[in-house]
Amino acid sequence: MTTQLRISRDWVIALGFGALGLALRLWNLGNPKGKIFDEVYYATNAHSLLMHGVEIDAKTGQSEFIVHPPVGKWFIAIGIKLFGYNEFGWRFAAAIVGSASIVLMYFTAKKLFDKQLLSVFATLLISVDGLHLVHSRIALLDIFLLFFIQIAVLAFLHNKYWLSAMALGLATATKWSGLYVLVALALYVLLLDYRKLRYLGLEQPFRKMLQKNFLIRFLQFGIFPVLVYFTTWIGWFVTKDGWDRNWSANPIKSFWHYHVEILNFHAKLTDTHPYSANPWSWLIQGRPTSLEYATPKNCGATNCAQEILAMGTPILWWAATLALLITIGYWFSKRDWNAEIILIVIGASYLPWFAFQKRTMFSFYAIAFEPFLLLTLVYLLSKVVRNQKKVAIIFGAIVLANFLYFLPLFLGIPISYNSWHDHMWLPSWI
Repeated sequence: MTTQLRISRDWVIALGFGALGLALRLWNLGNPKGKIFDEVYYATNAHSLLMHGVEIDAKTGQSEFIVHPPVGKWFIAIGIKLFGYNEFGWRFAAAIVGSASIVLMYFTAKKLFDKQLLSVFATLLISVDGLHLVHSRIALLDIFLLFFIQIAVLAFLHNKYWLSAMALGLATATKWSGLYVLVALALYVLLLDYRKLRYLGLEQPFRKMLQKNFLIRFLQFGIFPVLVYFTTWIGWFVTKDGWDRNWSANPIKSFWHYHVEILNFHAKLTDTHPYSANPWSWLIQGRPTSLEYATPKNCGATNCAQEILAMGTPILWWAATLALLITIGYWFSKRDWNAEIILIVIGASYLPWFAFQKRTMFSFYAIAFEPFLLLTLVYLLSKVVRNQKKVAIIFGAIVLANFLYFLPLFLGIPISYNSWHDHMWLPSWI
């Protein structure tokens, strides 16, 4: 098979999965009506950005203190611009980006494992994950954070470090947690440079070349992402209406002051919430987040329930949690490079949250590393010598069945209360 034909086939498969994912994400996207969960913030802020270039309180007409950078909200604003300030409009961008995320999963797996079966398996897994689907149908910021992290990692795997750094700057400009991945990949590329020079045995010019590489990486992963981040705040800089824009005559001082206040907010966010979840429980889906719950009358039963539950497909996440532990063991024993990059991204996106035990957190934050967690399952399948295709088909069928079973809770389809209760496999899900 020629290289061109092989590339074309890859695109057909990846876009096919993406199209199926898009159809599921666009179905009945305008329901439920109204702003659910944190759409009340992000959809509202996106509309304000579209109208004013900054976040303005519609009731008071005054500037509003906002604790997340603007990029994700600008994406939401695109949907509003195209389809109006309504449910479909403010959720549209998430559906598009979530579908593109599926396509990125295929090519990431292809670069890591260079085998079509494993790439298809990886793409199937992300396509049947409930957490990914839910995030792709609601106007929150996390699916955009994930999208930029995926672009950054795929570019990194292709040694396109400038593109990777730009994507990480945009990730950080969506939610500050993207900064953890930026730092991790910056350190990792320095480690790769060091390994390469040692492998080449360049004894005499070693230190000089290392210093030159460090300067380049500093520009790529230090200066460049900061410039990207600054650029995304252009609406705040060019107007006088942004929050504390006039705190100082020097806009840079005002900008710094604003960020200090954002940092203080995040550091002191300890409000109680019924669906807050400690990071220890995220991987096993110990306390998924209920984004919406209602009791409609149109399910064909006396008592009905309608819920949108931000939860990963349980069997998939439980298996991936075990796969993560085994992958860590493999890395310690084999030092496989493909396991290494997967673990670095998971660690950078997940482990920092353990340092904020008192902070209000939700299990759906795990979407930021969800594709890479699933890639640990693909990594383990790559180690299967015999019947690899059979194993992939059997496991994929089990996960698909589990996904379809929970689909009403991912899509917010009304079901009987008894059926809803049967879906609550763990008491902590209620």
